[in-house]
Amino acid sequence: MKIEGIVLAAGYSSRTGLFKMGLKLKDKTIIQQTIDGMSKYCSRVIVVGGYRIEKLKRLIEKHKNIQVIFNPDYKKGMFTSVKKGIKHINCERFFVLPGDLPFVTGNVYEKLLKTYGDIIIPVYKGKKGHPVLINSTLKNEILEEKDNSSLSRFIKRKGYEIVETNESGILKDIDTLEDYRREKNNLSKGGLDET
Repeated sequence: MKIEGIVLAAGYSSRTGLFKMGLKLKDKTIIQQTIDGMSKYCSRVIVVGGYRIEKLKRLIEKHKNIQVIFNPDYKKGMFTSVKKGIKHINCERFFVLPGDLPFVTGNVYEKLLKTYGDIIIPVYKGKKGHPVLINSTLKNEILEEKDNSSLSRFIKRKGYEIVETNESGILKDIDTLEDYRREKNNLSKGGLDET
């Protein structure tokens, strides 16, 4: 079965004040780690960019089987990026993952892929996380949603299967500099590092 992935990386990073996709955790940037985690399980990863798209392209130019898509409507919110990515999907099932979740492990992807249903969501200690695995039969329905809707609203309406995991990484998005500093400190000691 052919699997593709969508990584959402178009936002302003307004809560960090820096371009967070370029912040480093150990020897890789956040966006590089996010893509690395997903790409082993996908024939292609579609990265949807907007804000600072040229810098985003430079950060991931060495990755294989990556397609970078520009979302001209990124200022209207994340759901426009979801829809932009889905337009390019050409497979049976696909993952959707925000670009600021670099700690999703292979175990999560494998568990999701072994579960059947139109929409599969990983759960850690009762909290729903990412990535979401979606059957491509829902593609047109999502594209017909209004831009001011959201993927979570669509998922609630359609229903979903959950997969229990022991992986807190499905919840660990880097929204603020405090998040970044905490996670960086967990990995290794050091100061702020932006490329």
